[in-house]
Amino acid sequence: MVENRPWLTFFSHLTVIVGVIIIAFPIWMTFVASTHDQATMLQSPVPMWPGTHLFENYRDVLERGYDGRPGTVPLYVTLTNSLVMALGVAIGKILISIISAFAIVYFRFPLRMTFFWMIFVTLMLPVEVRIVPTYGVVANLGMLDSYPGLIIPLIASATATFLFRQFFLSVPDELAEAARVDGASPMRFFWDILLPMSRTSIAALFVIQFIYGWNQYLWPLLITTKESFYTIVMNVSRQANVVDATPSWNLLMAMAMLAMLPPVLVVMSMQRLFVRGLVETEK
Repeated sequence: MVENRPWLTFFSHLTVIVGVIIIAFPIWMTFVASTHDQATMLQSPVPMWPGTHLFENYRDVLERGYDGRPGTVPLYVTLTNSLVMALGVAIGKILISIISAFAIVYFRFPLRMTFFWMIFVTLMLPVEVRIVPTYGVVANLGMLDSYPGLIIPLIASATATFLFRQFFLSVPDELAEAARVDGASPMRFFWDILLPMSRTSIAALFVIQFIYGWNQYLWPLLITTKESFYTIVMNVSRQANVVDATPSWNLLMAMAMLAMLPPVLVVMSMQRLFVRGLVETEK
């Protein structure tokens, strides 16, 4: 029996509202700053309400780059680079992980579990630990300042392989036996049965890995020397750390708002599948 306690309901709602305000306030201030000119942003106190330079600021950073400085690439170039990298990392991780998990669960070959645990152990070796030898390999293959160089070293994922393996182990063996009796090949069983059943898990992993690829900073910073291959995260950080000058905070905040937009759209568009993939076990 659930007791009706109005004070507890009020306290719960108040806690949620306060939490939302704490999270949303910095985003609101970022948006407000992106709608003013530089002179207003250097005055005290900082404005709390939007200004009149919204379209001007966003048009400037998208078309001319940060502050229109010579050699600065327009923001749409770095947004495109981040989008290509995030999609490549997310799709690459899912493809490699789901095929690896399928082979480990449904095929019997020597040292099968040894290979799985070797993959799993790589969780203790993030990019930062293996970054020097990885950079050496990428440089020797001539992949610096290129999309393959940004994407390929990041597409292996022990976490996704483990999650797909656990899901495949939960699939009843009768499905595989029925497919075998009907004459379906292993890849037909994978494509027609396992892949549709894994739809919500794939969606959840796609959202997580897309945000992971979008937020990458260290690896793109290391292997890119041309501004035409800079990512949006690199661009924002680079302009925020100018030397002997005051950053143009209005343009910088406009860049930050545009940098937040694609991950937010991905999460919102896939929210239902994302939640189902995390909380449900599809069989």
